[in-house]
Amino acid sequence: MRRGTSENKPNKATELLPEPTIRRLPWYLAYVSMLRSENIEYVSSTRISEELHVDSSQIAKDLSFINIKGKTRIGYEVASLEDALRSFLGFSQRHDAVMVGAGSLGAALMQDSGLQRYGLNIVAGIDTNPGLIGTEIAGIPVYGPEQLAPMVERLHITVGIIAVPVESAQTVADALIAAGVRALWNFTPTRIRVDNDDVVVTNTSIYSHLAVMYNRLSNLPDPTSR
Repeated sequence: MRRGTSENKPNKATELLPEPTIRRLPWYLAYVSMLRSENIEYVSSTRISEELHVDSSQIAKDLSFINIKGKTRIGYEVASLEDALRSFLGFSQRHDAVMVGAGSLGAALMQDSGLQRYGLNIVAGIDTNPGLIGTEIAGIPVYGPEQLAPMVERLHITVGIIAVPVESAQTVADALIAAGVRALWNFTPTRIRVDNDDVVVTNTSIYSHLAVMYNRLSNLPDPTSR
């Protein structure tokens, strides 16, 4: 992971941040990026707190993990805060990725050019569908499974994105790890098992988030009873 600017350079010991902190840092980045586009020079933790509904003391603590400190009565310099957050989070560094599963979800991710703004560069797709093999999605070529290992080596791919049917997820993960991929972004509703401590796994189950949303929705007051 790339570190911050020389002015706000985090110590190596602080790189493994608590996961809740890591999840909040992109919120701060999105907000200060908007402020920068509006030519606002400074922002206080109180203002960030009001906009993002995160306690101001928590914001200060989160930013202190990466040695970013504001100025008394002035706050944080927006430009340097944005640059430091983007660099620390790895968004300013290019991470080449392969999309395994070029169906509806995989194709949507391949067409999302916004991912490149956050450092994720999908350079190839893999699918078993003969109708997709040999085609391109948003200019990204789609190959058959037999091309996975040589392509990872040839293109120095470090990230594997998994968007395949659930029954194939573990097999695909094993193949990606064997090919030399260092990080897996799993979009299937199953938990990937990884025995290699040198491989990072992130699970993003759309279905899990739907379940949480539906549960919360079912506990809201019935509007017809008002």
